[in-house]
Amino acid sequence: MWKLALVLALFTRPLTAADFHIDHVTVAGTNLDAIRKAFTKATGVPTEYGGPHENHASEMAIVSFPDGSYLELMGIQKQADPKAVAEHAWSVYLRNNAGPCAFAIRVPDVTLELNRLHVAGIPAGTIERSGRIRPDGTKLDWETATVGPGRRGSLFPFLIRDFTSRDARVNPSGKPTSTKYASVSHVVVGVKNLDAAIALYRKAYGLPAPRKEHNSALDADVAWFDGTPVALAANPTASSWLARRVAEYGDAPVAFVIGSGKGKISWTDEKLLGWRLGID
Repeated sequence: MWKLALVLALFTRPLTAADFHIDHVTVAGTNLDAIRKAFTKATGVPTEYGGPHENHASEMAIVSFPDGSYLELMGIQKQADPKAVAEHAWSVYLRNNAGPCAFAIRVPDVTLELNRLHVAGIPAGTIERSGRIRPDGTKLDWETATVGPGRRGSLFPFLIRDFTSRDARVNPSGKPTSTKYASVSHVVVGVKNLDAAIALYRKAYGLPAPRKEHNSALDADVAWFDGTPVALAANPTASSWLARRVAEYGDAPVAFVIGSGKGKISWTDEKLLGWRLGID
């Protein structure tokens, strides 16, 4: 009986703020070289080519940070299979140069977390095995799973667990590409209905009520959960940039923040970068 009780406890124990570690966030566009150049010009931070994915559609570059999180810059492979691009989970973001599209958290056991979410009443997808080959020939292998409604990593972060060395995935050269900034500190998720999104997050992760404010820089009402990297943002005004983006892409990331996570956020030049990036 005690073994059953232990299993049930593990299945139902929500992730705490201390467990909520960003693995990486993804920015998508058509041309990876252009995305990399714009990022370095806007931030002064170099990027490192990570290689093509096994899906015959996308390739990526990395901006990695000392805490182990990283920003994935993703573009369409030069010799991509058009069918594979069309079927890609983030195809619309890639083709539209849409920028922020997804985020992931790392968990020690994907199956266990999926079972816990199922008990909590949160829909989740099946586990998928994937990987890529680095430019130096190192093969990387991992598994992922989608959580919640919408595209992978949209409202909720998708789950990831490595089979090969995570450090080999995060730091191709053996060290972070950036020591100027410490981490991917926050993900801003644009949502249509702020109260509904808050309720889903509290249901999924057992979180306390969030703090709220109107953020003039984003022109949005923002709710964030202390101790987690997630902020939810909404502006129901149909003409607002946020409402228009949510109408086009659904509830999904609209901005990322890098830095220490402890200071006031300043925003980079969106016209130069092509998407919203905050630095704190």
